[in-house]
Amino acid sequence: MSNSVYQINKGINQSIEFKGLKAQYIWYLGGGVVGLMILFAILYIIGIPSIFCVGFIGISGALLVFKIYKMSNQYGEYGMMKALAKKQIPKHIKVYSRKIFAEI
Repeated sequence: MSNSVYQINKGINQSIEFKGLKAQYIWYLGGGVVGLMILFAILYIIGIPSIFCVGFIGISGALLVFKIYKMSNQYGEYGMMKALAKKQIPKHIKVYSRKIFAEI
């Protein structure tokens, strides 16, 4: 009988990571690529020269990848959600009545 060798998965409960992209940024990049493919098809069907379409989509794709990698490195796994939530917290609470403070 031969002994079986099993590798232990030490990444349990870790967020997924693909080539430096963490968590939801993988989905953002995938959605952006699909959107660029649809935009290329629309531009090509309209009749814009294909060399212009390829150049525009290439530059847009490069900007998309750089921006998403920058957000992934800047915010991390949950940082962007925390930053968006922090923007929704009011800086001031205005109360026009003293009734709240008068109740005992």
